[in-house]
Amino acid sequence: MPAHGWIGLAVILIAEVLLFAGAPLIGTYFTPVVWTGYILFADGWVFARRGRSLLTAGRHELPVLLPFSIGSWLLFEGYNLLLKNWHYVGLPEPWPLRLLGYAWAFATILPALRETADLLEAHGAFAAWRIRPVALSPRAEATLLALGAGLLVYPLLFPSPYLFGMVWVGFIFLCDPLNRWLGGPSLLADLREGKVQTFWCWFVGGTICGVLWEFWNYWASAKWHYTVPITAGWRIFEMPLAGYLGFGPFAVELYLMYNLAVLLGRRALGRARAAPERGAAR
Repeated sequence: MPAHGWIGLAVILIAEVLLFAGAPLIGTYFTPVVWTGYILFADGWVFARRGRSLLTAGRHELPVLLPFSIGSWLLFEGYNLLLKNWHYVGLPEPWPLRLLGYAWAFATILPALRETADLLEAHGAFAAWRIRPVALSPRAEATLLALGAGLLVYPLLFPSPYLFGMVWVGFIFLCDPLNRWLGGPSLLADLREGKVQTFWCWFVGGTICGVLWEFWNYWASAKWHYTVPITAGWRIFEMPLAGYLGFGPFAVELYLMYNLAVLLGRRALGRARAAPERGAAR
């Protein structure tokens, strides 16, 4: 494993020791610190398995990946202002320090999911899983898109704490048809070839990250508490057991949202570059 993988493992272990030793700064910033360590460790593990990784061969993505991770989570925070499913406690009082914690923590979300999905794929997880190829008609794909839009708009019009499940799946139906129509990576394109590895790597990777999010959040000083109405039954750390069902779809939709953003960005950049050329031709 490369050096940055071992550094990441050391960051996780040292952060744990300092947290339980009562170091206040680590308690406040434990979530972003430990997830930074996790990303480094997982990336090193991925590199050791397949000789390339996000932080070695894909660093050109980081200027897009990190801001998108922050921005996409702020979108979900916007929904939470209406649906009120969680809130934060123990945050630092000075706003600059609080904003630092927000930005740093939110920036680790998508990279952590990406690294976990890559790690599963690097180990060949779900590679042998195949299904009969399924090609949806354009009308069926348009119906999925409309369904996704409806799932995302309804909670805005009629907010209720019970509706966040719509948000966790809505972007899947909204984004994936667009990704396929634009010729980018999509689950619908995979289905046409009977492939399901990408879906399951992200779904299971999201569940793994979800368990780790809840485990590390439970011990942190600055943390989130849930106010979801599904409080009956077993809890694992802060999260009701049923809530863990949402992490898989959440990871899948972030994968699709990011792909769509990259596709649209490339198209916009291509048009911007083509405009001066057309002008010069005149």
